[in-house]
Amino acid sequence: MASLQAEFTKGLWKTLPPFRLVLGLCPTLAVTTSGINGMGMGLATTFVLIFSNLFVSLLRKFIPTQVRIASFIVIIASFVVIVELAMQAYFYPLFRVLGIFIPLIVVNCIILGRAEAFASKHPPVVSLADGLGIGIGFTVSLFVLGTIRELLGSGTLLGVPVMWEAFEPFSFMLKPPGAFVALGLLLGLMNLISHLQARKGGSR
Repeated sequence: MASLQAEFTKGLWKTLPPFRLVLGLCPTLAVTTSGINGMGMGLATTFVLIFSNLFVSLLRKFIPTQVRIASFIVIIASFVVIVELAMQAYFYPLFRVLGIFIPLIVVNCIILGRAEAFASKHPPVVSLADGLGIGIGFTVSLFVLGTIRELLGSGTLLGVPVMWEAFEPFSFMLKPPGAFVALGLLLGLMNLISHLQARKGGSR
């Protein structure tokens, strides 16, 4: 039980994909012009991550070492197709916004990295916990980044105007340089928190 909890919670801070592993930055920067977009991409990635981890773990003893990467990509691509078709059917406006970044989940370094480094070496239940934790951490990261950019760049929160009437949106935040600035500020904040936690732990 403790092991499952540790594998799940590590993805919420210790191995938070965009800020700790510095992986998946392409969708992180490209689609986070709003909180909804970030959440949509995060949930789609989480679905693929959970089920690809599960199936890679279930099949790990049957996949030849020589073709493991190709096999992992086939498994991942199968679940990406499911996500893509489901979004086309039920969330078409969001699907149009996310565009090419949905099929590009196939080559997301987070998913392939977890398949190779973790799921192929651990049992299914532990791999599920790992995928769920990493996926939730990734979703929260994209949502927070998207919310910040949306709030400052559009003056809205989840599409609803929340800023005062005289507020002038920083349109810069909705452009690619704004994504790098917001990501850098969040990275700096996380490093500061980690530094303060380390100092607090060392002073005991």
